[in-house]
Amino acid sequence: MDSLSQIVLGAAVGEAVLGKKIGSRAMLWGAIAGTIPDLDVFMRYFTDPITSTELHRGFSHSLVFAILMAPIMGWIANKIHKKREIGFRPWTKLFFLCIVTHPLLDNHTTWGTQFFWPFEYRIAFKNIFVADPLYTLPFLTFLLIAMFHKRTNPRRSMFNKIGLIVSSSYMALTIVLKGIAYYQFRAQLKKDKVEYLDMDTKPTPLNTILWNAQAETKTGYRVANYSFFDTKDIEFSNEFPKNDTLLEPYKDQKAVQQLIKISAGWYIVEEIEGELFFVDIRFGQMGMDINKAPFLWRYKLIPDDKGQIRVERARQDFGKASAGSVFSELWNRIKGN
Repeated sequence: MDSLSQIVLGAAVGEAVLGKKIGSRAMLWGAIAGTIPDLDVFMRYFTDPITSTELHRGFSHSLVFAILMAPIMGWIANKIHKKREIGFRPWTKLFFLCIVTHPLLDNHTTWGTQFFWPFEYRIAFKNIFVADPLYTLPFLTFLLIAMFHKRTNPRRSMFNKIGLIVSSSYMALTIVLKGIAYYQFRAQLKKDKVEYLDMDTKPTPLNTILWNAQAETKTGYRVANYSFFDTKDIEFSNEFPKNDTLLEPYKDQKAVQQLIKISAGWYIVEEIEGELFFVDIRFGQMGMDINKAPFLWRYKLIPDDKGQIRVERARQDFGKASAGSVFSELWNRIKGN
């Protein structure tokens, strides 16, 4: 999830653990703890871009990391606030819960986390967009209301708990909505008599009303959008061919294997004017035209004289599309087909 959501979650958990004893300091330390796992973004300064992308939401978003980091941060906080006599164990509990809830929240996004590191399995429920105002803003509102009450005031704890309950309830609702959307996509594919191997569903940006599906066939992918306000049948796109045979000369190379792993196998390969592009399709398209809108996440594969591949993140040409026009399209599509 976005940084604001993680800060709010960390602050609320910190308040729930030690708010009655140390007041807003619990929120502050919780907010700090809630951002610690995302420090893995600094890996890009120590390794190549593809490896840093592969490592993102890995070890730092794992249960092991929370177990190791909590006592370290607990010891530091206990030393800083030693006059308050909170004790090492309560501080460790605060940091463990604030750190571990960070990846638990990220597990619900498209990218997911390697929560059970060192096992390579990545958890990604894909039931909420990385930034969702309906999750964050009510949560933030109740947290701010709680802040303006003294730590001994029962209303402070009450408002903080309401924020946690509301946000958690919304998260549970998104799982139900994902299930409904999945059923609608599956029913449409059956009606269209489309044979498919697998299907991936996720919400479109900033909402959980409009959902996107990617259906994998033997030779490619077909995509569709479904809004809960739709009145017509779901329309799937023409097939986007996988073209994975274009990777055959390079498939054993480390960089290509990393890209396949990062994409979790959801990719297509494009050859444009003699240049080769690896397209991770999981993060959707720029626009609502499912047949023409370009996919967002692309890498350029550059072979040297010896056939060794160098990878660069490719800047996508969106033509005349602007952020305003794209969000206008999104809003219109949310309202139904």
